[in-house]
Amino acid sequence: MTTPKKLVIASRESKLALWQAEHIKAQLEALYPECEVSILGMTTRGDQILNVTLSKIGGKGLFIKELEQALADGRADLAVHSIKDVPMELPQGFTLAAIGERASPFDAFVSNRYGSLQDLPAGAVVGTSSLRREALLRARFPHLVVKPLRGNLQTRLGKLDNGEYDAIILAKAGLERLGLHDRIRDTLNEQESLPAAGQGALGIEIAAHRLDLLEALNPLNHPQTHACVSAERALSRALDGSCQVPLAAYCTEQNGMLRLRGFVGRPDGSEMLEAEGEAAIAYAEELGRNVAEKLADAGAKTLIQSILAEQKQ
Repeated sequence: MTTPKKLVIASRESKLALWQAEHIKAQLEALYPECEVSILGMTTRGDQILNVTLSKIGGKGLFIKELEQALADGRADLAVHSIKDVPMELPQGFTLAAIGERASPFDAFVSNRYGSLQDLPAGAVVGTSSLRREALLRARFPHLVVKPLRGNLQTRLGKLDNGEYDAIILAKAGLERLGLHDRIRDTLNEQESLPAAGQGALGIEIAAHRLDLLEALNPLNHPQTHACVSAERALSRALDGSCQVPLAAYCTEQNGMLRLRGFVGRPDGSEMLEAEGEAAIAYAEELGRNVAEKLADAGAKTLIQSILAEQKQ
């Protein structure tokens, strides 16, 4: 393998995105001390449009299109993403070269006045950017008021501190990466809030023709996380999952065996479909498709079609 002499990482300019880029930069510098690694900070359309929910403006791909353009025209060699923000189908010409070891995949309860979701009184306002979280909240706590919450991590915390919300639900990994452990009042386990596909994992995207980078980035790949995330994304992909539909997929690995759980529901929490399955680690994507098939047999595709039809009205 030829050691790379210079690498440019494309990143969004939010504090969390830059932390993630710096994290990968440090790993690359440790691997290749002679390599000059730099970060190209960019503002994406997803960062600019904050007054509309993601499901109404084109989904999570809005956070990575500008980064992909930098990869395509050679201004950057790789881009670092939270995997849960990466569309299930990458545009032609791009590929995920590595998926790093997963941090916490779970959701965190954040509030200045209350210790847990169970402590919230009727009518309390909970903020979330995710239809998945909204559906789970409405199903378990119909007495709460769920309102949209957009913006980067600091913006969301600021809205909570300003009194716009009684509590907000955020990805635990993001808070921990920025050293904000003290803001976490409670962690929601998989029974309480099944995670989104890829939540807690970082992915490295490159232009598909950059075969020279695959070998150089391979040491950053974590095989168990890669298998789990592949199963989760295969489930979501098989059901045409997007941020317009409440969908969760969470896979764990133990002794070479994968266990995958998935759910699809209505945003109002009135209908929830769940399925799970197990397979050897070598069959990660097949496991994802099999669990998606179980959900489809239970009516998931019909449910998804009706949700999308309702959103168009």
